[in-house]
Amino acid sequence: MKILILGAGKMGSFFCDLLSFNHKVAVLDTDVKRLRFMYNVLRFTDYKEVKAFKPNLVINCVTLNCTIQAFKKVMTFLPDNCVISDIASVKTRLKKFYEESGFRYISVHPMFGPTFASMGNLQQENAIIINEPGVQKGNFKKQRNSGVRGFAKNRGTDKAGLRFFRELFNSLGLNVREYTFEQHDEVVSYSLSVPFASTLVFGSVMKHQDVPGTTFKKHLAIAHGLLSEDDYLLTEILFNPLTSRQLSGIQNKLSLLQEIVKEKDAVKMKIFLDGVRKNLE
Repeated sequence: MKILILGAGKMGSFFCDLLSFNHKVAVLDTDVKRLRFMYNVLRFTDYKEVKAFKPNLVINCVTLNCTIQAFKKVMTFLPDNCVISDIASVKTRLKKFYEESGFRYISVHPMFGPTFASMGNLQQENAIIINEPGVQKGNFKKQRNSGVRGFAKNRGTDKAGLRFFRELFNSLGLNVREYTFEQHDEVVSYSLSVPFASTLVFGSVMKHQDVPGTTFKKHLAIAHGLLSEDDYLLTEILFNPLTSRQLSGIQNKLSLLQEIVKEKDAVKMKIFLDGVRKNLE
């Protein structure tokens, strides 16, 4: 299979290394310096180079705020039967884009990254594949000059793309789950928004410690790792429409804990701690 990777960042490099020995892979990045250490792949710096390559699959690994823009730039040079895909952690605008693109598509979300995960050992990590049902929406019309090929029937998730990523993620030993776009956003609002918000609150009130405890050091390491991520990514995850509900839950529990501490009520504290332990089981 011919696979085009958009973006030579951390995840783009990961997919190049992963796929280049079993497939013919090209990576496109307009910053030539980021291509210096790419091996066993074709290296493109201009979108026009894609036309001769004729990829069967595009995996979009650019930064979140450039995902749709990168798709629009490359679509003119793709063959009609190409499958386009993304690995974005926020899918808010992607469903509509895919439905209007006219291309077959598959959307995935590796729930791991270079900041915290061991990229050589992913058996304990998770991944989400979007399995969106198709809905008929009318006649298909190409509009290639506009960068988007037209309002057409929503084909839903491409079955061949679905099989490809299932097999790929299973070969890595990942725990794979399939959700619709809506279900994905709900999962992300909890699994990412809650720890992100909690870590940001910790970082915003922390003070330098000359003799930090083990727990403090672990929290500090997580905070440093989180803040090394792109600001746009953090913002988009926290701006998920469902995040506000999760933050309200944190506020309610924090208010309860504050009340227990203020009253020094050992009985209520025991009940609270037992509830936390039960949640963690």
